[in-house]
Amino acid sequence: MLPDPGVCPSLAKVGAPRCASGSSCRRIPVSARLAGVGLLIAFLSSLGCLVRAPGVGMNMAEGDTLISVDYEIFGKVQGVFFRKYTQAEGKKLGLVGWVQNTDEGTVQGQLQGPISKVRHMQEWLETRGSPKSHIDRANFRNEKVIVKLDYSDFQIVK
Repeated sequence: MLPDPGVCPSLAKVGAPRCASGSSCRRIPVSARLAGVGLLIAFLSSLGCLVRAPGVGMNMAEGDTLISVDYEIFGKVQGVFFRKYTQAEGKKLGLVGWVQNTDEGTVQGQLQGPISKVRHMQEWLETRGSPKSHIDRANFRNEKVIVKLDYSDFQIVK
């Protein structure tokens, strides 16, 4: 809750005196505050931080922020139905994106969806995979907040 604009923020409590004219306590216009917040969001986004615009869905859980992340999985991940299980797990979680084998013997792809579901899928890719797979490591890169999903389904790319 914002303090009464006529009350000094440092003294904002019940019965606190109002700012005297000529004092150092000045009212900052809402537009200036929002512009400052916008600059902060732009700066943090450029650093790859996950942020949400202030005042937008204040009751929205962090897990509802949409993100996109690229991944590559190393180990015994080809010839063990890794892509099929990845697609099934992604669809089960309500994610969209794609998965494909690489010529280097890895599996790569992209995940998009709510941050909480993407985090769950990242953990699955790092630790579980398909029953006959053996995961040595998982690399995740290019993580970013997105406004809308780029895909409508989770596809296996041949």
